[in-house]
Amino acid sequence: MKKSYQLSASVEDYIEAILNLADEAGCARSKDVAAKLGVARSSVTGALQLLREKGLADHEPYGGITLTPQGQAAARAVVRKHEVLASFFQDVLGIKKDRAQQAACRAEHALGTEIIGKLVDFIDYVAASHQNGWDVAHEFRQFCRRRPARSKE
Repeated sequence: MKKSYQLSASVEDYIEAILNLADEAGCARSKDVAAKLGVARSSVTGALQLLREKGLADHEPYGGITLTPQGQAAARAVVRKHEVLASFFQDVLGIKKDRAQQAACRAEHALGTEIIGKLVDFIDYVAASHQNGWDVAHEFRQFCRRRPARSKE
């Protein structure tokens, strides 16, 4: 039977980092995960134990880390949420790339599947409208430029 878990933000960060490292370098190692996330290697060791218990990752001491099929699916879902949010912030709202990426990292854990699903629908709508000759995102950014400036954070 397939296990289903509500993943914490920390677990999502770990599986996303493992997936990205494996995609970039061919494998993920605990020291690379620690560097990518800015955490101590001992924190990675504890997280790997939790990921094994949840059936999301396999790891042998001093060896590479691999995601199980369930872990890969969960990690790809986290990556997709991040991509949708970053795309929305950057392409629709006109936020600069670095700031959009940072905001996506924070928001991807806080927004539930319903909100992420609606954002995916909206991004798809914007893309379809653009293909039909109507650039909704561009029009929105133009609208924002015409409005009086608001104070920034």
